[in-house]
Amino acid sequence: MTSKMKPLIISTFKMNGLSLRSDASKMLVDVLNPLNEDERTEWLDKIIDCIQKQQLNTAMIGRSEVEAAIEECNEDAEEESDKILSVIDAFNIPMFTYNNERKKLLLNKRLPSLHGKAKDKANLFSERYTILHQRTSRHNLFTPPVLGSLPEEKSHKFQLKPVEYLLGSSSKLGEIIVLGMLTQIKEGKYHLEDPTGAVELDLSKAQFHSGLFTESCFVLAEGWYEDEVFHINAFGFPPSEPNEVTRDFFGNTNFFGGSSATSVKSSKRLKAIELDNEDAMFVFLSEVWLDQLKVREKLHTLFSGLADMPPTCFVFCGNFTSTPYGSNHVKILKESLQTLQSMLQEFPNLLESSKFVFVPGPQDPGPGKILPRAAIPKCITEEFCKNIPGAIFTTNPCRIQYCTQEMIIFRENIVTKMCRNCVRFPEAGSDIPNHFVKTVISQSHLCPLPLHVAPIYWSYDSALRLYPLPDLVVFGDKCDPFTKTNTNCICVNTGSFSNGGYCFKVYYPKTKEVEDSKIDE
Repeated sequence: MTSKMKPLIISTFKMNGLSLRSDASKMLVDVLNPLNEDERTEWLDKIIDCIQKQQLNTAMIGRSEVEAAIEECNEDAEEESDKILSVIDAFNIPMFTYNNERKKLLLNKRLPSLHGKAKDKANLFSERYTILHQRTSRHNLFTPPVLGSLPEEKSHKFQLKPVEYLLGSSSKLGEIIVLGMLTQIKEGKYHLEDPTGAVELDLSKAQFHSGLFTESCFVLAEGWYEDEVFHINAFGFPPSEPNEVTRDFFGNTNFFGGSSATSVKSSKRLKAIELDNEDAMFVFLSEVWLDQLKVREKLHTLFSGLADMPPTCFVFCGNFTSTPYGSNHVKILKESLQTLQSMLQEFPNLLESSKFVFVPGPQDPGPGKILPRAAIPKCITEEFCKNIPGAIFTTNPCRIQYCTQEMIIFRENIVTKMCRNCVRFPEAGSDIPNHFVKTVISQSHLCPLPLHVAPIYWSYDSALRLYPLPDLVVFGDKCDPFTKTNTNCICVNTGSFSNGGYCFKVYYPKTKEVEDSKIDE
């Protein structure tokens, strides 16, 4: 068995762009030999994933790198019992950069700064482009035809061209498809930009496919090039990619965040817990104005109704006061939280069994409106957390991992902002929620807007990334509630609890069903 295993180990490493020294391969044979075939394959994948996340100076792997990877895998197995529910704040999400040579997403271990440099701003857009380009290039429509394929199969393949291909031509070019970012380099004139350059666009005859096309979003532009102008026939978005396809390509690396070195989706134990727990549910509310008596009465009704079947988690999104109160804002919010604390203490079942997650809104106390947004300051929440053990005040956006499921919570009036900033608004009467969901899924980003419309800390842009796609994305937008599924990702808008008829959403992880809920007047 040992003699057969060594070539298998070496070839598996080679497939991942790595080579093994003899001492490292001998160590792996000794470690994996006692395991059965399935366990051996699983552990080999884990070890390779851990090695690829190390800061490697060479593709030649020695014994020390293998030892460190095995130790990390063992720690991960010991910690797994703590991972049924994790809340991950935006500033602790791992940052991955796509490496074109190795065709891998590699962990970027540099320490980001809130006060980024000019190159961080450039990297923000180039990394968004790179993620979308590699994803689009692997799509069936854009993969090069296989040798020996039928003529009709070849005819359905398209070639992506960079902007420099256009700029380098002095003759007319027809039927060109380019992936690039929509931008206005000169006021009133749209351009398409990628890392190789920018070209002026003529949109007079452009047909827009479904979606909300805004500046700073990435598009597939089809048309012809003549006289230094790219004349657009049609605009579409890069094709989206299901989570399973991304995982097949990049393995079980943990891109989502949390303490696990590998994706929780590969954990059989957590999957079994998820399927066994039929009563698990998550309650999502947005714009919970704790300073309003009527809102507190409705919350009391909600808690009373759920006291006998406590949810796994309540997720409350701000704003937590009906108006910013200026110099009294902090005082009023503290008093409102004390009132909520007294209310919750009437329901010991909820305190014992449920978590209470608080995501700040745009007008809640804290540093500015730049994303990602820090949690509400501890000076306001400290006493509440002391008396409500299950309370977690986190960032906006934040991530929640429950067993093998990944959820992203984002409190922003993003639908309205994207509609206002469309290059061309969809036809009257069209389904805006569908256009919106298609846009964010295709862009693999929560907020694909110009930075002057929705400021983002340049170094933390990856915290707003939707790649690989999670199971659930919750938008706490004050527009009408909706539930849409795109590319196996459920996108939910809660609507406003306080100003929208006391509506909220309930999610059941076992069945992946979303229930529209409301507390009647």
